[in-house]
Amino acid sequence: MIENIEDILSDSLEILGGERVEDPGYVQYGVLKLTVAPKEGKANTLLADHLFSPALLLAELIETRVIQVAGRTMIELGAGCALPSLLAATLPEPPSLVVVTDYPDNIILGNLKDNVERNREHYRSPCVVQCAGYEWGTDTTPLIHYPQSSDSTPGYDMVIMSDLLHFRTSHDVLVLALKTLLAKSPKARVYVAAGKYTAPHVCDNFLILGSSAGLIWEEDMSCTGGDSQNNAWMGTMNVSGLDMAQLSARKSMCRLWVGRWSSAANLPSDVL
Repeated sequence: MIENIEDILSDSLEILGGERVEDPGYVQYGVLKLTVAPKEGKANTLLADHLFSPALLLAELIETRVIQVAGRTMIELGAGCALPSLLAATLPEPPSLVVVTDYPDNIILGNLKDNVERNREHYRSPCVVQCAGYEWGTDTTPLIHYPQSSDSTPGYDMVIMSDLLHFRTSHDVLVLALKTLLAKSPKARVYVAAGKYTAPHVCDNFLILGSSAGLIWEEDMSCTGGDSQNNAWMGTMNVSGLDMAQLSARKSMCRLWVGRWSSAANLPSDVL
């Protein structure tokens, strides 16, 4: 069950500032033009028809290089409109590979593919951008054939998870996906952003499961802390429909954890 559904939806941007506009209703962040999925079927059930504050936070951290993406391989789970990942592909020093995934539903995946193709002219060489359907808990083998990490170990240097923790019953399959998708490298990282409308005990449940799988978590308070300086929006790219005060307020609604493998998490001996 999704907890506090009213609080979750009150955070939604939908398209601009919380109000849906007539099609095409693009969300613009820098050069990116994105749409959210129509309010139909699985898109409505899985909240893929909204854009939430954690995606904005991750995009800001990628834009300002707090999250370093240059030359890395990255995958986003439950990507929705894929704002953080596609933004990374537009940077002057982009990742080498970006794979965006979401539930293999025609509406959800169709919107995601449209976002990928609409913005393709803005992706910086040598970044390769791919889109794939992936249902959490299913075989990740089709996703693993894409990359090797920058350390030449199977898997991705980075996994992006934006606002997925409110699906508490999916925590175990999300962790299972991390075990195969995140490269067994000391440099590999998973970035997990959640809205504060997701109850702390729900977030803790995911973190405990991740720790049992061999991940070490650090909550990053430097960008989402309680004081106004930490909450201040540091990005410089234009975000349609939101001014700096509104962006800072959205940022303050988020929590962020960074996960890495512990030395006991079956890392190859040559990378310990």
